[in-house]
Amino acid sequence: MEGTSREYEDGIGFTLSHKNHHTENLALGMIFNSSYFTPETFFLTGLPGLEAVYPWLAIPFGSMYFVALVGNSLILVVIHGNPSLHQPMYLFLGMLAFSELGVSASTLPTVMSIFLFNANEISFNACLFQMFSIHSFSIMESAVLLAMSVDRFIAIYSPLRYTAILTLPRIARTGVAIALKSVVVMFPLPFLLKRLPFCGHNTLSHSYCLHSDLIQLPCGNTRPNSILGLCIVTSTFGLDSLLIVISYVLILHTVLGIASGEGRRKALNTCVSHICAVLVYYVPMIGVAMVHRFVKHAAPAVRLLLANVYLLVPPVVNPIVYSIKTKQIRHGLVQILLQKKCS
Repeated sequence: MEGTSREYEDGIGFTLSHKNHHTENLALGMIFNSSYFTPETFFLTGLPGLEAVYPWLAIPFGSMYFVALVGNSLILVVIHGNPSLHQPMYLFLGMLAFSELGVSASTLPTVMSIFLFNANEISFNACLFQMFSIHSFSIMESAVLLAMSVDRFIAIYSPLRYTAILTLPRIARTGVAIALKSVVVMFPLPFLLKRLPFCGHNTLSHSYCLHSDLIQLPCGNTRPNSILGLCIVTSTFGLDSLLIVISYVLILHTVLGIASGEGRRKALNTCVSHICAVLVYYVPMIGVAMVHRFVKHAAPAVRLLLANVYLLVPPVVNPIVYSIKTKQIRHGLVQILLQKKCS
């Protein structure tokens, strides 16, 4: 497609294709108008040229999935089992862990099947479901990071009214609203894809199903999908990242107004874990997008390796960061380990 179509692609993989892409699709539709079909399966792409070392690659990837699934599950168990952690900051952390579990669980089956069994087929409906799950949980993760930045601003700007503003019912409603938003904005995309005609193209360019891959395969008019995809990117990742930046500008302005140097240090220290989570989420996403956009001569295996890794980085790193930087989480994990050892 390179050279005939220019794309806008964000880190999660929504695509807005220019007019020439649609012209090409329509031309293909005229050529193959007698062979429109909905493919029963798609073929996923692992790391081209590295098939011989797939069993060895399964070790680091399997280890990262293990850390992501176990680490985030333990954080949920610690927060759920400790009433003293039923506070806004930790409840939002639980939402973050849940969304990261969802992203990891969504990509694990196909990625590990390729590396362990060289099995790269996925059914049409399973592919659509995986696409829906990956994007929905990623949107959820971005929204939770925004909620956590607002939480940090309120805690620093108005510490005496913190618990009065962020009550448990409000946090619960926020969590429900985030989950509903993540599902509702993604809900039309699988149906828009199912209505499109396919003309013999069923090979995807990643180890899992993304909207940017799927939108390249039909030979009909994909403009509604592309427009909706851009609207989703703008209203979720784009808006969330802008509001997170604004939140931290307000936090910095508030912190600079604190007279005591020790007070400023303590206030900023409460934001360190969240800042790390934001950087771990957005930096790999931007990095992958930059590589796809500007590093045209990078080996396909390098691009695909980065694409596989960047979705795994936040779920792996965040439990480690919060376990190290948050004393209450660390103590809760120690208690769980001691209880298991005693039993």
